[in-house]
Amino acid sequence: MLALDLVSTIRASRTGLTDSLADVTGMTEWGRAHADPLGLDATAFVATEALRNEVVELRQAVRALFARAVSPGPPSGADAHRLPGFAESLDLVNATAMAVPLAPRLDWPSDGLPVRTTVPAEPVSESARIRAALAVSAIELLTGPHREQLRTCLAPRCVLYFVKEHARQEWCSVACGNRARAARHYRQHKAH
Repeated sequence: MLALDLVSTIRASRTGLTDSLADVTGMTEWGRAHADPLGLDATAFVATEALRNEVVELRQAVRALFARAVSPGPPSGADAHRLPGFAESLDLVNATAMAVPLAPRLDWPSDGLPVRTTVPAEPVSESARIRAALAVSAIELLTGPHREQLRTCLAPRCVLYFVKEHARQEWCSVACGNRARAARHYRQHKAH
């Protein structure tokens, strides 16, 4: 899920928080890694500082919406105290998605079956197209069936959101589950 990948550009490491979009190089690498859903040429895409700033602003708005979606559970501890307000975030995500009207297009290769793709209905900048794809992904996640499974990972030091895939899942990854169990074991044995 593209929106989940976007909010996961803020991660915790042993040295503290890491932001994959902290600079233009990181934004370029992230954009290239997500070229298909963003409609980019993975070999030619190079981010600008303006695009990076706009994507980071959108990411923070999406993180604010995710924080609301997981309540009454706790939001991610990475930046809950620095997130923009809910109404402001909602307005930004909606405006960003609406800035690029999309239309279906039929592609039919001579050696294959017809395929429906979605393309901008009119020419738009690369930045607007990228941000619209990210905003639409967030809207789809927050209005779809996965919203009910959206969770904050409660493992020590983890700051990620994840979609709960099975009833017993409590953490975003096996590593976080192991870390949480080890911390619980340590607390129990330290108390005795």
